[in-house]
Amino acid sequence: MIELYDYQRSSAAFRVRIALGLKGLEWQSLPVNLLEFEQRGDAYLAVNPQGLVPALRLEDGALVTQSLAILEWLEETHPEPALLPAASLDRARVRALMYAIACDIHPLNNLRVLRYITRELGHSEDEKLAWYHHWLRQGFDALEQQVTGEDYCYGGELSLADVCLVPQMFNARRFELDLAPYPRLVAISRHLESIQAFASAAP
Repeated sequence: MIELYDYQRSSAAFRVRIALGLKGLEWQSLPVNLLEFEQRGDAYLAVNPQGLVPALRLEDGALVTQSLAILEWLEETHPEPALLPAASLDRARVRALMYAIACDIHPLNNLRVLRYITRELGHSEDEKLAWYHHWLRQGFDALEQQVTGEDYCYGGELSLADVCLVPQMFNARRFELDLAPYPRLVAISRHLESIQAFASAAP
């Protein structure tokens, strides 16, 4: 069975859990407690030298790291249901939305960055929250204009962009960002969260 090195509140792991559910795959969670620094222990570093989750252990023992690489692998090896459009330009546009979330917003706001801001640089919790909100707003301001669908991020079909959006919206609510300026993102996220694979994957 596929095994997922996982942490419930990790946005990156959340994406992979959603995709595994959408693809109808059976998998086992191998929890890695980020709050207790298990990701920096020798046992996990032997699995993934980056010390990051998720990591996906395939049935043949091969390991895939980095959530976007895992999502692409799942799409290539389990193409139904399709989570990327057929046309190359549409696929590029979905990937652009994915990367805007997973490469521009998320890395600035993940746990190790937030810890560094407070523990190493000595900033207060209020200053950390201001940092978090700044980068979320900057990313969401653009995404609100870039999404093209009413129920989905791109057109009328579910895609990997949606898989990336929902975990970021979960974090935005968790850190109490005012979402009033983003009615399209809120509506899309609300619709997606009603789908079983998204609901089952939630922290």
